Amino acid sequence: MYSRLRHLPILAAALCAAAVTLQPLRLQAHDGAQQMVDTANALLSALPAEAKAKAVFTFDNDERLNWHFIPKERLGLPLKEMTQEQRLLAHALLNTGLSSAGYLRATTIMSLEEVLYTIEGADPAKRDAVRVRRDPERYFVSIFGEPSLKGTWGWRFEGHHLSLNFTVKDGELLRVTPAFYGSNPGEVREGPRAGLRVLGAEEDLGREMVKSLDEAQFKKSLVSQEAYKDILTEAQREVKPLTPDGLSETELKDNQKALLEKLIKAHLFRTRPDVAEETWKEIKASGPVFFAWAGGKEKGEPHYYRVQGKTFLLEYDNTQNNANHIHVVWRDFDGDFGRDLLGEHLKTAHQPAAAK
Repeated sequence: MYSRLRHLPILAAALCAAAVTLQPLRLQAHDGAQQMVDTANALLSALPAEAKAKAVFTFDNDERLNWHFIPKERLGLPLKEMTQEQRLLAHALLNTGLSSAGYLRATTIMSLEEVLYTIEGADPAKRDAVRVRRDPERYFVSIFGEPSLKGTWGWRFEGHHLSLNFTVKDGELLRVTPAFYGSNPGEVREGPRAGLRVLGAEEDLGREMVKSLDEAQFKKSLVSQEAYKDILTEAQREVKPLTPDGLSETELKDNQKALLEKLIKAHLFRTRPDVAEETWKEIKASGPVFFAWAGGKEKGEPHYYRVQGKTFLLEYDNTQNNANHIHVVWRDFDGDFGRDLLGEHLKTAHQPAAAK
C-alpha cells in the first residue's frame, strides 16, 4: 500500500521543514531569493556526494533549458532516491517558489500518477512496467549553479505534467518561467478520489469567459473551429507571440474585463504572491492583452484558449482522452529561463572597462 505521505500532497510536512531553514515570509523579491538560497543549500547539505552530483549542474549547462512535461527519465535527483528528510527539504524548496494554491496544485498533480497507475495497471502482466512510468516519486530536482545571493543561479522541479523553472540574480530578481502544469485525468471519474479536478478553476473560468462574449466578440476570439491537439508552443526553449491575436481586452465590457483578469490571475498566482504581483504590474503596464479560443464551448467538448500580451503567453488545452486531459503553460517572451536577466548581465559584465 502506497504510504499516505507519498500518495497525498504534503504541504504541512514541507512547511515544517521550511520553518527550520527559512526566515519569516515577507512579500519582497529579495526575501524570496533568500528563502530559495537557504532551502536549496539545506537540501544540498543533506545529500551525500553521489546524490549531490546528480542534483547539481553548472549554470550554463545545456540541461537547464532541456525542459519537458512528458513521463520520461530526466537528469537531476529524483524524489525516489531521497531519504524522508531530503524529500521534505525538496518539497520545502518547491514551496519557496509557489503560493499555497500553486503548491497544492503541484503536489496534487504528482499524486495523480497513483490514479494513473490504478487505471493503467489493472493487468497484472503490465503492472511492473506501468509502475515505472506512473510513479509519484519520479519527480526530479535540478540545481544550476551555486545557490547564493550573489551571482546568478537557478533550479527546476520537474516530472510528468509539472515543470517549474526558477532563475535568481543577485538575490533580487526572480524569473519563474517556463511554468507548466497538467492534469490527467482532468477530472477523476472513478474510485475514492472521484470528482477531483486539479485544474478545474482554470477550465471553468475559461469557459465562463468565452460564454460571456456576444456573437461579434466571439467571432474575433475564435482562432480555430477545432481545438488544437496540444499547446502550440509544446516544450520549445524560446517562444514568440502566436497569431492571430484574438479579441483585445479593449473590446470587452467592464464585467468581461473583470472576468478576464480573474482568469489570468488564476494561472499567474500559482507562483509566490510577491513575484505574481510584480508580473501583474508588468502586464498592466505593457498594453492590452488578447483572448483567443478554439473548439467547443460546452463541458466535455475539446477546447483550447490562450491569453497573450506584449510580455507573456498563457496557453491552455484540453483535447486528449475525450477532453479530460489538461495542459497549461505560462511563457515569458523575454524572460524564460531568466534570459532577460542574463542579457543585462552580459551587457554590463563584458563591455570594455572604459565604457563602464
